[in-house]
Amino acid sequence: MPVFQLASDNITFPPPFLAEENGLLAVGGDLSVERLLEAYQHSIFPWYDKDSPILWWSPPERFVIIPGDIHISHSMRKFMKKHDVRIEVNEHFSETMHLCRMVHHSDDEWITEDMEKAYCSLHDSGYAVGVEAFIDGELAGGLYGVSIDRCFFGESMFTLIPNGSKIALILLAQELERKGFVLIDCQFHTDHLESMGGISVSRDEYLEMLSEGITEVKGYMY
Repeated sequence: MPVFQLASDNITFPPPFLAEENGLLAVGGDLSVERLLEAYQHSIFPWYDKDSPILWWSPPERFVIIPGDIHISHSMRKFMKKHDVRIEVNEHFSETMHLCRMVHHSDDEWITEDMEKAYCSLHDSGYAVGVEAFIDGELAGGLYGVSIDRCFFGESMFTLIPNGSKIALILLAQELERKGFVLIDCQFHTDHLESMGGISVSRDEYLEMLSEGITEVKGYMY
């Protein structure tokens, strides 16, 4: 399959099924709020480093967590009963995203300065969400992603002390379940996410889930 060159004045993407076997669909364009929202609604996301053009991906398989199926291990349940755990949502988005970049990613990896600026704009528009987890009052970890209607698209997590990102994901999933969210998109498989209830779905299944979860383009109202 060809890799499509995106025009700067047109936010429309080619159909996801035209992506290469590895999921690469298109190159170029920009990280405007409008283009990012268009991408996420059609199973597409940006992923690239500072030395490459913007690359857009739609993998043939997607890793997701159904909010109500989040797995909490026996040891984690004991930990959560023993400690005061809580999350804050959208209190410090830019700091949360920057910590995701600095804790796990060097400057030459995929959370670039341009990505930070773009997702802060997405946050200002009501769509990007930052979650910070606290254990016994101490900042322990967090995550950020994009929320459109009843779909949450996870982007990155960070941990400062043990169990920090797990607490962020568990408590967020419980909140999303209460709000009737359809999925948490994890993009790619990891053993860690599988242990927390993640499953693989085909692109077609994923698009069906998006169709169920996005009936209007509205942001996250916490």
